[in-house]
Amino acid sequence: MGIFNIFGSLFGYILWAAYYLVSNFGIAIIIFTLVFKVVLFPTSVKQQRSMAATAKLQAKQKEIKERYGNDKQKYNEEMQKLYAKENVKPFGGCLTSIFPMFIMLGIYYAVIQPLSNVIHISAEKVSDLTNALNSIPGVAVNAGGSIYGEIDILRIFDSAGSLPESVTSILTGDELEKVYSLSGGFKFLGLDLLGTPNTAGGWLLLIPILCLVTSVGTQIITMFMKGSPMSNQRGCMRFMFLALPLLTAWIAYTVPAAVGFYWIWSTLFGFAQTMIMTKFYSPDKINAETEARHVARLELDEKQVKRLY
Repeated sequence: MGIFNIFGSLFGYILWAAYYLVSNFGIAIIIFTLVFKVVLFPTSVKQQRSMAATAKLQAKQKEIKERYGNDKQKYNEEMQKLYAKENVKPFGGCLTSIFPMFIMLGIYYAVIQPLSNVIHISAEKVSDLTNALNSIPGVAVNAGGSIYGEIDILRIFDSAGSLPESVTSILTGDELEKVYSLSGGFKFLGLDLLGTPNTAGGWLLLIPILCLVTSVGTQIITMFMKGSPMSNQRGCMRFMFLALPLLTAWIAYTVPAAVGFYWIWSTLFGFAQTMIMTKFYSPDKINAETEARHVARLELDEKQVKRLY
């Protein structure tokens, strides 16, 4: 959690900049998520190229395994020769697979902990705010140690007409102004993103419903898209791809709506990225381009050899 909070704190500056421009946290989340999808797109392309190259070698790998499977040393030597010949790095996609995960979890923590990671109020002050607000009759923050306590604090600042000095004196004037500004910026198309769907009900129930619809809908469409990595999934993997959206929708039903709102837009932008990747960077196209470059390189080498004679 600590390392994700480090990413969340860094990304929080970008989220605050987006909020400063539009004065609406919902729109800021949309801008913020889109920016990172665009920034990470080259990483996704690199990962796709690595996966396509590895998949292309499967037949040759199988042949080497059948021939040298009992001689581990010879097998490893032949595999290294194959990787060198085909210019493939067997673990080339690992870093590009892991890095986006850290980025996305960092974005998540920037969204769910706006006081610490967006306004950058110290953890001690957030704790003091929690204790001071919990001392007020009828007010409850961070019940059960929920990680969404900071969103609860913003909800209280937004709904309370005035708060006692025991609360407001904890923050500096600039911090207090930012908290009040941010607490009033969670309205999006009539929805209060500080509310929790299972307790607030009403139109906020659209958030978990849309989480489910966008997740399941995009997964199903992706499964039937030619050239998509998910098009080859079978059995339990397909079940997991469809079961996880149900879990996501349930979580979105029980946590502040801002979290589910972020998931919805992350899913939609992720689907758009998949569409682009499938159209312009499908494994077939990548392998065709790689083969064309390989042929061109061989022809160039052949011409250079002829010049020597």
